[in-house]
Amino acid sequence: MNFEDLKIIEPILKALKKENYTEPTSIQEKAIPLILNKKDVLGSAQTGTGKTAAFAIPILQHLYLDRQHKSKMRKINSLIITPTRELAIQIAESFSTYGQFTGIQNTVVFGGVKQGPQTKALRKGVDVLVATPGRLLDLIDQGFIKLNNVEYFVLDEADRMLDMGFIHDIRKIITKLPKQRQSLFFSATMPKNIVDLSRKILKDPRKVAVSPVSSTAETIQQYLYYTNKSRKKDLLFHILKNPKINHVLVFSRTKRGADRIARNLKKQKIVAAAIHGDKTQNHRQRNLTQFKTGELRVLVATDIAARGIDIDKLKYVINYDIPNIAEMYVHRIGRSGRAGEEGNSISICEPEENIYIKEIEKLIDQKIQVISDNPFPQTDKPMTAKEKRDFEKEKERKKQAFFTARKKKKQNKPNSSKFSKQHRNKK
Repeated sequence: MNFEDLKIIEPILKALKKENYTEPTSIQEKAIPLILNKKDVLGSAQTGTGKTAAFAIPILQHLYLDRQHKSKMRKINSLIITPTRELAIQIAESFSTYGQFTGIQNTVVFGGVKQGPQTKALRKGVDVLVATPGRLLDLIDQGFIKLNNVEYFVLDEADRMLDMGFIHDIRKIITKLPKQRQSLFFSATMPKNIVDLSRKILKDPRKVAVSPVSSTAETIQQYLYYTNKSRKKDLLFHILKNPKINHVLVFSRTKRGADRIARNLKKQKIVAAAIHGDKTQNHRQRNLTQFKTGELRVLVATDIAARGIDIDKLKYVINYDIPNIAEMYVHRIGRSGRAGEEGNSISICEPEENIYIKEIEKLIDQKIQVISDNPFPQTDKPMTAKEKRDFEKEKERKKQAFFTARKKKKQNKPNSSKFSKQHRNKK
């Protein structure tokens, strides 16, 4: 099947041809006709399946055709809500790409940056608004955004939205939307709380499910190293000695961990950087751009920050920390091997994570290939329940001691501004 078979209009087909897109993916083939027929859609698809185009293309077509019969004044007719800044930017870029010959204007709003450029774009008028929940509500409260003209609403990455605590923001946004609208709801996973939320948003939805979360792309080769916690760093350096691994996304469970991994790599003269929620938007975008262009060999990311990373032909993903949620493993390694390309997933497992590997293998219904040629094999045993409790207690004690010492240091530090003033007065 080709995009022409989906009854896509010429301006959008022209853009797709320019980008060398000829055949729709499974999610696009199933969802686009439903959305063009104004049906509400409940979509389940893992990352890398072409989900963004599945809703962006028909929305652009609706808006283009609507504008032939309505006022030319630009109002927010379509709203897309997504959890992270990176993903919001990626979606907006997709609308710009697919809609480049339609005249449909979009903009993106998200927190972590000054709102001036965003409000300036809004004043000029936009047809499509892509937003993260917090900044959207903030700009609504300030009077910069009104949602009373929204006809097409998309809630994307709903599972991550709830994981990040946006449920109350989503409910507030829903109350501000017109009751008469077409709503599209996409989520990589469909636990009960997601299904319950979808029922409050969608009317008589059509369900579309492709590539269940339990599946991994056949083009991805999966490898596993068992090692001790103390040797993870050395094992990572050993793996990166392979010159073929010249462009790799490394996953860390925590923000501090991501920073630490990037620092250690830099000490080994490996060009690396970290992105996570505590970094400024400019910092994250700069590092992401450098990674896409190949200036960075290694990008270290947390799961949430990585949701918006979409890089063609990325061949390597390394799980420095094994995720404690099996489905997350599928999402992570899906960053490589996209669109039929070859990919490689390398996981570094410490004793406490052995149980996570068992859960992952159960989910994907296959054994991950263990690398025997390992200079840092796993010799430690997982901690017992008592050892875990003692470990957590000691960890908490050290944490408290650190913050107490830092607080004391701040209290003992002379007030620099007061000192400067006194110094100037003496002069």
